[in-house]
Amino acid sequence: MYTVMPYRSGWRDEFVEIGKRLRNALGNLALRIDHIGSTAVPDLAAKDLVDVQITVESLTPAIEEALAQAGYKRLDHITHDHIPPGHSTDIAQWTKWFFRPSASEAAANTANANIHIRLQGRANQRYPLLFRDYLRAHPAIANAYGQVKLALITHQLNNPDAYYDVKDPVCDIIILGAEDWAATTKWEPGPSDC
Repeated sequence: MYTVMPYRSGWRDEFVEIGKRLRNALGNLALRIDHIGSTAVPDLAAKDLVDVQITVESLTPAIEEALAQAGYKRLDHITHDHIPPGHSTDIAQWTKWFFRPSASEAAANTANANIHIRLQGRANQRYPLLFRDYLRAHPAIANAYGQVKLALITHQLNNPDAYYDVKDPVCDIIILGAEDWAATTKWEPGPSDC
């Protein structure tokens, strides 16, 4: 069951702590470590769970080992992202690894995060950075997106499948606007958050 809550400024501080821990664990294996998702957008309602994207050159055993040492476990059944309409259908562009805190870390509540490992230059590595920056630059759109998420929970669409069955098409609409904005502004990702 999901809970969506109003924006909490502490999410930024949580990301900073998680990011430091991940940077210490991964060193140069991580090309970038970025705060993504709804908790990275001021004033946007979100699940109380920080999303982190780690950009890497390749998905290697060394990455999985380093994250295991840092208290994260890979969820083998999550192998790629949702493909938005109009984007490349080449599954290699959407491949990822996904990690959550291990049982002991979750019990200690010291690593409340989703960790997305994506390859440099792939469509799914660019997507969350553009999505985040677009919502940051367009607070009214971010607010409308937050209202959709709150309505999903209010109307009991809080099982994972139903929640994402509705939320993903809304994100597909938002990313279309974000792509136009990126082309107009010549958007490029800024420096890594960590």
